[in-house]
Amino acid sequence: MGWDIKPSGVRGVLIKTSTAAEGFEKAGNVLKTALPDAATHAGTVSMGGGGGGGGGEGAGTGPIGGALAELMTSHDQRLAFIGARTGASIKGAMDATTAYVNGNLEQAATAQQEALKEPKIDLPGAGQK
Repeated sequence: MGWDIKPSGVRGVLIKTSTAAEGFEKAGNVLKTALPDAATHAGTVSMGGGGGGGGGEGAGTGPIGGALAELMTSHDQRLAFIGARTGASIKGAMDATTAYVNGNLEQAATAQQEALKEPKIDLPGAGQK
């Protein structure tokens, strides 16, 4: 089986993948800020129909705030995993392509060295009188 990898094509795909991964990272960072803010502003449930919102000092966390905190906790590890997996995949593809290119360069250098060697000529009857 032959390989026909175009390093420039791989580079283009890796650039697009890195750009998309940056978008995921930005979205994850927004979630890390937005969800706690939303939890703070969700307020609490209080007896007598009082709002309990506002999220001032010492305000309790109501059921919505608690649910949002649990959501972030459950997704925090997943978001970190996605980032780490994406980074490792990009690096792996880059390393594999580099090895492929280096292997081709080594093969070319070996072929060139073989071509430059002094030829051995073995003619029939050479050296006989």
